[in-house]
This record gives sequence, C-alpha cells and structure tokens, in this order.
Amino acid sequence: MAFQSILFPEHRADAVLQQDMPKFFRDLNLNQVVEKITAEYAEYGLTTFFFTDLHDLDSIAYRQAVMKDLEGPLLMEAVVSFSSAMNRMRRHLDEAKNLESYKYSKERRFLEAITIYCDAVEVLRQGLESLPVRSRGLEGFAAYLNEYVADAAFRSLATDARKLNAELSAVKYCVLIRNGAVTVRHYEGEQDYSTTVEATFQRFRQGALGLRRLEIHPWSRVNHIEAQILERVALLFPEVFASVAAFFSEHQAYVDQTIARFDREVQFYVAYLKYIEELRHSGLHFCYPELSAHSKEINAENSFDLALSVKLIAEKKTIVANGFFLQGSERVFVVSGPNQGGKTTFARMIGQLHFLASLGCLVPGTSARLLLVDRVFTHFEREEQITTMVGKLQDDLNRIREILEFATGNSLIIMNETFSSTTLNDALLLSRKTMERISELDALCVWVTFLDELASFNEKTVSEVSTVRPENPATRTFKLERRHPDGLAYALALAEKHRVTYRALKERIRA
Repeated sequence: MAFQSILFPEHRADAVLQQDMPKFFRDLNLNQVVEKITAEYAEYGLTTFFFTDLHDLDSIAYRQAVMKDLEGPLLMEAVVSFSSAMNRMRRHLDEAKNLESYKYSKERRFLEAITIYCDAVEVLRQGLESLPVRSRGLEGFAAYLNEYVADAAFRSLATDARKLNAELSAVKYCVLIRNGAVTVRHYEGEQDYSTTVEATFQRFRQGALGLRRLEIHPWSRVNHIEAQILERVALLFPEVFASVAAFFSEHQAYVDQTIARFDREVQFYVAYLKYIEELRHSGLHFCYPELSAHSKEINAENSFDLALSVKLIAEKKTIVANGFFLQGSERVFVVSGPNQGGKTTFARMIGQLHFLASLGCLVPGTSARLLLVDRVFTHFEREEQITTMVGKLQDDLNRIREILEFATGNSLIIMNETFSSTTLNDALLLSRKTMERISELDALCVWVTFLDELASFNEKTVSEVSTVRPENPATRTFKLERRHPDGLAYALALAEKHRVTYRALKERIRA
C-alpha cells in the first residue's frame, strides 16, 4: 500500500482520533504534560494525537522507529526547516485571502506561496535521500516524495512558478509624481542618481552610520494608491500579468494532501522530543520501552513523574528517580508510608509510563519493560460535591463499580487513598472486597493506601514503602523500597511532630 501517515502504519492509516481528553489524564497530571508539549504547536491540533493510544505492537514499533530517526540532529533540522517553510506558505495564503480587493497583489502572494511550497518539498526530498533513514515510516514517506517530485504535474508546477517569478522580477517601470498626479510608464534606461546623491552629502557625514530597518507594509495592508499603480503596471505588461492570473486560477488546490498530513503529524514527534530535551539536559534519562501484549512481568529503572519533574526543574529542585518490578504472579503494588513521601507520585509515574508507551513515545527511565494495556483507570480521592446529593463514600463506591465493570485482565488500575472517608474497619472490609475483584481480573494495579494489611493480601500483591531518613524520620527521601510495611516511619514522624518521642519527653520533663 502507498504511504499515507507518519503516525500510523498502512493498516491503521484511517484510525479514528479521540477528540476528548481521557478521564484519567487529570489524575495522572497528563493534562499538564500534554498542555506543555503542545503549547507552541497550537495550529497543528496535536492534542488528539496525545489522547489516542495505540493498541497493537506493530503501530508502536512504527512510531518508535520514526522517533529514533528524528533523534538524529540533521534529520530533525531538515524536518523543522520544512515545517517552517510550510508555515511561511500558509501565512502567504492567509495574506492572499486578505487581499481580495487587490487582484494583482493577491495573485503575486499566491505565486510566492507556491514557490515556497515547491522549494520546501524539493529540499526535504534531498534531505531524506542524503541522510540515514531506517524507519519504515520515513522510508515510505521518502519514497512517496521521490515519486511526487518526479511526477510531471509537480515538475510543471515548480517550473512555471519559477518562470513567472523571473518574469515579474524583470518588470521595470517608472513612477512620475507631479502636482498630485501619478503617471506610470515604461523604464527607459534612466540614470540611477542614488550614487550621486550619496556623494553630494558625503561632506556632511559625521561618524559611522548605523543600519536602519525600513518597515515595509505587509501585503495585507496594500493601499488604494499602490493598487492603482500596480493596475497601470499590469497594463504596461499585459502578457506577464495574464500568465500570473491563469496560474492562479489553475492551481488553487496545489498542496498535496499526503504531504500536508505529514507536515501536521510529524509535529507529534518534534514536539515530544523538544519537550524531553530540557529534561535530558538536566541529567534525566529516557528510553524506548519494551512492550508486551501478554506478559505482566513489568519493570523500570530510574523513572520519574514527568509533570512533577518539569515543575521541580523550574524551581531548581532535586528530582528523585524510582524503579519497580513485578515478577511471576505478582500484579498489584500496595504503596504505603508517611504522607508527602512520594506515594502518589510513584503511582502517577507508573500510569504515565504505560500510557506514554502506548503512544509510541520514549518514557522516563534508563530501561523499561511494560504491558501494552488496553485501558487505564484511576480512582483518586475527590472532594464531596453538595450538588450531587451523594456522600463521599457512595461516590467512591460508584466510581469503583464502574472501573470493575469495564476493566479487563490487560487493564491498569490506579487507586489513591480509596475509602479514606470511612472508619478503619469499613475501609479495610471494602478494600478487601475490591482487591478480590481486581485479583480475579488479574489486572495490573497500583494501590496507594494507609491500610498496611493490604500489602500481604495474597500472592499477587507486593509492598512498596516510601522511606524517611533514619537519622531524621520526619524527613522524606521520596525513594520507595520493596519491603513489608511496619508503620514505624509514619508513627515516628507523628511522634516527632507532636514531640512525644522518648528524647522529646525527657527534655520536656527536665524542663
């Protein structure tokens, strides 16, 4: 099949894009990530690409290979230069539309747009031909571009555009202004007096002259006098301007739709690679994850929360990376430890990794092996809404029921401080019932909880504990360890806070 898309392989080229932001984005702070990535690329409408995950390994491999190619600086420069030219072309077309009342100016602006387009296409074709390209996506587009440029229609378009530009550049005329009247006539070899004038005033020169920029009115602000002068120039050179008019009428739909689609879709890679560039410069690592459609033995090394990392870098703060793994029958991370210790960040990190991997993107970390999940579900604590006439516990139960109804064995479920609004006994009972259902599904799960009992629920659960500094338990390390929770860190932190440790009590008694 002929090349169609740089984002989707041939069998997925007609994929339907998701228009609405997925429900779990805000819980995982992916809305912040995507907003940051796409901020400078609003005209391309990239958000739908980041909302639409892939569900087959071939499509992910297709994107990963393209992204690897574009990590080459010369190839990236060629693509960015092409996109910049396409932007200039679109600006020329927009200006031409604003010149509806000025026929000749509009047609000239249109001619310039086509010239920019033809040059950009030919330069990109040469770049793809001369630079190393290994992905089948870019190889396919390079082959398409070769055929397109070699086609008689494109050759004629480019040749005619250059010919008309040369003919217009050769047009010379004189404008005579006398007593409020303007006369336009042919140029008859009149002398250029600029050198004479400059020499005459040379004696008055004092010091070096600085360069001064002259503001030329954009085409969209052509005034009626300029337009009338141009009309008379057209009368002096009727053949040239008639050719431009014919060219304008004949090539209204000159932009190839596959090339236009490439120009938009390739920004997905450009924007994401630019986004992670700053993080890499800060010493953070990214990798291409290994994905499996079946194996749930997942792992990652030196990973981190993308949204939080951008914020911490801006604040010049340290970023703490974490790793994780599941092996054998293990499916559920039960994350516990003191508050503000990095538990929710750890859960978000795992969710972000799996979703970004399903887009075909690099993910945070030095290495990662992940499951290609069919869906991501999140259950984060919500404030009680008076308008719903439903209590917080009832809202928790309703949302969990919806998750369990649609989740499968290949889903990822992230629970954060669930059932914190009820009593300890009720929270433990409801959590165990929910854990039973998740275990029956055999789904992957990250469960942030204050209930240490869940850590040893069954053979599918493993415990991750956020740690504190031994010499000062009130200080969080934001590192998580795979070990059984003992509750001591949290208890000691509370004791320190309220000054009821052994040392604090002795000091108070002596006082």
